[in-house]
Amino acid sequence: MKFSLEWLRHFLDTEASTAEIAAALNAIGHEVEGIEDPAQRLAGFRVAQVLTAAPHPDADKLQVLTVDAGDGQPLQVVCGAPNARAGMKGVLGLPGAVVPSNGMELRKSAIRGQESNGMMCSVRELELGDAHEGIIELPEDAPVGASFADYHAASPVFDVAITPNRPDCMGVMGIARDLAAAGLGTFRPVEVPVIEGAYDCPIDIRTEDPEGCPAFYGRVIRGVSNGSSPEWMQRRLLAAGQRPISALVDCTNYLMLACGRPAHVYDLATLSGAMVARRAVAGERVEALNEKTYTLGETMTVIADEHRVHDIAGIMGGAHSGASEGTTDVLLEIAYFDPERIGVTGRRLGLASDARTRFERGVDPAFLDEGLALLTDLILKCCGGEPSNVVRAGAPPAEAKHIAFDPALTARLGGVEVAEAEQRRILEALDFAVADDWHVGVPLRRHDIEGPADLVEEVVRIHGLGKVASVPLPRPDGVARPTATPAQQLERRLRRAAAARGLNEAVTWSFLPTAQAEHFADGNVLWVLDNPISEDMKAMRPSLLPGLLAAAARNADRGLNGSRLFEIGRRYLRGKHGASDERATLGLVLAGHKTARGWSSGKTSAFDAYDAKAEALALLEAAGAPTANLMVMGEAGDQFHPGQSATLRLGPKNVLARFGALHPATLKAFDLDGPVMAAEIFLDAIPAKKGKPTFARPAYAPPALQAVTRDFAFLVPAELAAGDLLRAVGGADKQAIVGARVFDVFTGQGVPEGRKSLAIEVTLQPGEKSFTDEEIKAISDKVIAGAARLGAELRA
Repeated sequence: MKFSLEWLRHFLDTEASTAEIAAALNAIGHEVEGIEDPAQRLAGFRVAQVLTAAPHPDADKLQVLTVDAGDGQPLQVVCGAPNARAGMKGVLGLPGAVVPSNGMELRKSAIRGQESNGMMCSVRELELGDAHEGIIELPEDAPVGASFADYHAASPVFDVAITPNRPDCMGVMGIARDLAAAGLGTFRPVEVPVIEGAYDCPIDIRTEDPEGCPAFYGRVIRGVSNGSSPEWMQRRLLAAGQRPISALVDCTNYLMLACGRPAHVYDLATLSGAMVARRAVAGERVEALNEKTYTLGETMTVIADEHRVHDIAGIMGGAHSGASEGTTDVLLEIAYFDPERIGVTGRRLGLASDARTRFERGVDPAFLDEGLALLTDLILKCCGGEPSNVVRAGAPPAEAKHIAFDPALTARLGGVEVAEAEQRRILEALDFAVADDWHVGVPLRRHDIEGPADLVEEVVRIHGLGKVASVPLPRPDGVARPTATPAQQLERRLRRAAAARGLNEAVTWSFLPTAQAEHFADGNVLWVLDNPISEDMKAMRPSLLPGLLAAAARNADRGLNGSRLFEIGRRYLRGKHGASDERATLGLVLAGHKTARGWSSGKTSAFDAYDAKAEALALLEAAGAPTANLMVMGEAGDQFHPGQSATLRLGPKNVLARFGALHPATLKAFDLDGPVMAAEIFLDAIPAKKGKPTFARPAYAPPALQAVTRDFAFLVPAELAAGDLLRAVGGADKQAIVGARVFDVFTGQGVPEGRKSLAIEVTLQPGEKSFTDEEIKAISDKVIAGAARLGAELRA
């Protein structure tokens, strides 16, 4: 929210500097995101008087002016404004000044052969409004030669981030109240005038949706003149980033920005019959002030007459009934809308506005009569007219909260001693009613106050968070115990292992487009959010692969030849009875080039399913899984290529991981060119290590004797997995055999049909003495026998 120092001082009697105010705002929880000083932008612009104005000799639409800039030396300036004339006073930009609207630096130049020493400026060029038909005309008493920034009373502008729980500070008056409580001045609340109506309101006002619109107040003003708003109002609105439109519209915007109270003005001539707050009829349409047409749903609250909808309640008015230059009679609306309903309507329509921001956070329900009186007073002063009596339909929430508060709680929860008298002063300065027995009445505008802890927060933030002493947490003597859980330690190990293998960690959204989530649902019911941050981020991810695939696609679109991505996170499934089931998972994607082309390797090479398998096995090994006991089985999922994928299981049912090449349909769904490999490791399925965890690693003792290798070539059934044969061979003599690997696969001449040849290197490690020939033969016989149980026979 933006506001000028001059506007703040309307509600706060203070002599504090801009820097002091910014420091105080940050200290009490209102972060200052920026300070802009318009005087700096207007440096080099002066109040000047036109002495003479003569036609340009070589241009019909230009004039050659002689201008007095206050230094006694008239300057010649070429100007194209139709209102430039001798005797008028305006704003002169001298050489070296920078025009705020376009960043152009003025300099002495020749325009159609005539020397020009600067530029006479329009309102738009100085970003003081939209008028650009001519140059600025200043009053006759404007001091010639004065800095225009000083004459214009340019005031520093604060840009403050208001947290969602403080809608009471969505107006300058709320900011001033907080600063006054912090001791930065005296709060000057707005003076609410008493305005009697001259006649009964000629239009019926009622609410037929008490849930969505509990209260709807209004009155008519006849005989208004809708011209431009006063200069002081435009100046404050511009400082807040609000473009002045017309006096009627500017009055409503001014009330909203000053007091945090949105309001609306209807052109009475466009209304027919009673104005009613009601539920929309499904399919009703309305053209809003942003010139877009919206189709409404039956859960949405609207303001309508007998024939049409005129307002999406609490969000945006309709274009049909908005105030225009010809408006002479108006209906003023001040209402209280249910915050939750406003938020739901805005999200469904994709419609944001300043009014919606305030209503969905919660405006002050006690400020309806005051707000209507203030708006009436502004319009009468700016536009004239005669007001009717006020019509009040319904009533806003009026039951204030009362909290039993113990001042000693401030020290216990806030960590700082604050005297009871000071606590009482702070709370009363923030408009809380504090009884002698410390029963605290909460202002209706403070929707964020729910209990004693919230009152402690109010006291401490105003007293000063910087006064809370830093106190170390108590800790036992001796070596500190680790705080990470086994699951956290596992994730840390896997991150280091994945990074060490050349994978890049990605962090993707936990939300997915519904179509992508359904592609990886595997028959599970998705968690779909009722209140998503975006319609494209609606479903909770059932797998980590969609986010990684989307990241790989973005990389490819930006010319990256290869992606090696991994992520550790949660996938979200529906458990029994609809309960949430979050499961820790590691996902990885290998896309694009595995190796770049080069003089030694020739063309680029792509990843294959064995690369994904190798990564999965290596990471499972790092996780402490018994990889030697894993079984390679199918059924990796419909997202994977059926002939180039598999699962790694510990037993037939416990799936620890799945890996392989992705199915062409999956690649098409994510707009990827194949082949792309992927793997998922289900960390929750990895069995925990038995026994008490230890931090000490066993001492490394290398074997005293050299290992021995023996090669075996087996004829096996063509469908036999090599991993199954390796496990059979490795288990033939677990004490002597320390390793086994496949080094050749052959089919063709000499190998019977339906069979294949697998060549295996077996590593034997002697213990206290070297193997004898008889011992090696005995081990070999065990290897052959173990392989035979799988239908393997030793090749001749």
